[in-house]
Amino acid sequence: MKNKKGQKNRKYIFVIGGVISGVGKGITVSSIGKIMQGKGFNVTALKIDPYVNVDAGTMNPTEHGEVFVLRDGRETDQDMGNYERFLNTTLPGINYMTTGLVYKTVIENERNLKYKGKCVQVVPHIPLEIIRRIERASETADADITVVEIGGTVGEYESILFLEAARMMKIENPKNIAFVMVSYLPNPAKVGEMKTKPTQHATRLLNSAGIQPDVIIARSETSLDKKRKEKIAIFCNVDPEGIISAPDVDSVYDIPINFEKDRLSDILLKKLNLKPKNKDLDLKDWKKFVGKINSAKDEVKIAIVGKYFRTGDFVLTDAYISVIEAIKYSAYHLGKKPVIDWLTADEFENKSKTKELKKYDGIIVPGGFGERGIEGKLNVIQYVRENKIPYFGLCYGMQLLVIEYARNVLGLKDANTAEINPEAKDVVINIMDSQKENLEKGNYGGSMRLGAYPTVLKKGTIARKAYGEDNIEERHRHRYEVNNDYVDMLEKEGLIFSGKSPKGDLMEIAELPIEKHPFFLGTQFHPEFQARPMNPHPLFTEFIKSAVKLRSKK
Repeated sequence: MKNKKGQKNRKYIFVIGGVISGVGKGITVSSIGKIMQGKGFNVTALKIDPYVNVDAGTMNPTEHGEVFVLRDGRETDQDMGNYERFLNTTLPGINYMTTGLVYKTVIENERNLKYKGKCVQVVPHIPLEIIRRIERASETADADITVVEIGGTVGEYESILFLEAARMMKIENPKNIAFVMVSYLPNPAKVGEMKTKPTQHATRLLNSAGIQPDVIIARSETSLDKKRKEKIAIFCNVDPEGIISAPDVDSVYDIPINFEKDRLSDILLKKLNLKPKNKDLDLKDWKKFVGKINSAKDEVKIAIVGKYFRTGDFVLTDAYISVIEAIKYSAYHLGKKPVIDWLTADEFENKSKTKELKKYDGIIVPGGFGERGIEGKLNVIQYVRENKIPYFGLCYGMQLLVIEYARNVLGLKDANTAEINPEAKDVVINIMDSQKENLEKGNYGGSMRLGAYPTVLKKGTIARKAYGEDNIEERHRHRYEVNNDYVDMLEKEGLIFSGKSPKGDLMEIAELPIEKHPFFLGTQFHPEFQARPMNPHPLFTEFIKSAVKLRSKK
């Protein structure tokens, strides 16, 4: 796979959405990447978001979904988490871009005279910067195949320049580029027939941008019949074998295997003029994991108490997608079927409601910001601590664990976080010194403590037992921390800080000893970001173990 200049002849697969958003482009990219890995290729994946935001860090999670933090600290779209989980890899920040980031880079380059006095124009300079980023990501990963998701749907004004960049790459190296369109085929109940016309229109819109799809992933409630495949092939000018049926499935982890039923990897390799490195598709470990999902029968019931669930009349769980998947991986690893309920924190501001938590085997309070729902979460934490229900607090969930303990065990009734009440008598959670200047200047975007940092674990603790090692590295996203002025006081009353930064000045994990509580633990970091299907996170696994024990006693 070398070209005349001795450089690697890298291949690119662009995944584009048609008809509606949220139809599964991210999972399609992840699944294509997985089956290409199974064919023996080194694969990386990119996400392009059409937003003018420079990154995903300032977006409302209720509207946009989870902010996924990469190891290097880049705040990205939740699809980057899907890529990492499916490909079992760690992706760098160069693999994520937005309209805002691209324009920001071009403008900064112009100000620094990097265009040497040229008139800088939207075309070609914006598409060229997009191409530079795509190619750099591929080179950084030394990838044979790079799968690129262009966010949004075809026909949107916001996506035109990204499509133009893809078109330019195709013109330059036609044998190195393949296009996949993920389109939705509605099946209106009153009509009684699956309709192909929206997909036909989406293809025409894509054609108007100078792009012809090589493959159409036909998303629908049910499988496509032969007639619908033939109709799409004729009117969209795609080989019939390139129409891939993608019906709704119980688990997204079935999708790579389903794609191979239509020989998707062979079709794409043919388009890219590649021969598989593995004669047979190697997905043994993946199939073993899927087998665990399908064979799990014994339930374990977990509640996530958060505030980013409701959007209008609908419930959106995407704000906590990594948490949900981490629960699943650990449960399946233990042969259990996770049953997850999403509870709105506001409801528990009425303390009598906390009794409803008895039916759960474990409770998680995930990360978040702001005041809404905090008192409800504190009531939940008090109830599960006093009733010995396994509790796992993530980021804000750990900070609230400390506040609850300070209020109800130490008797510091005014204990609070500086985020909510900086004038409180006992500010047990305070702004990090490194963050004070950012807040004073109103500098919020990309300014938190972000990315991977080391933690040293204390021997004889739940955390140390779970990890099985003294030193770990986890990803962070916060600007508040446990106030060190209260650490000795909290530890004297039984709370253990089982994980600290190497200098001992940042409290990373708080827990109660196992003889006092089966699992009452919080982390300042986000362990969910490093959970993988074949490598569940040790803390989530330990949490699920304790939940299973409680269930067996009931």
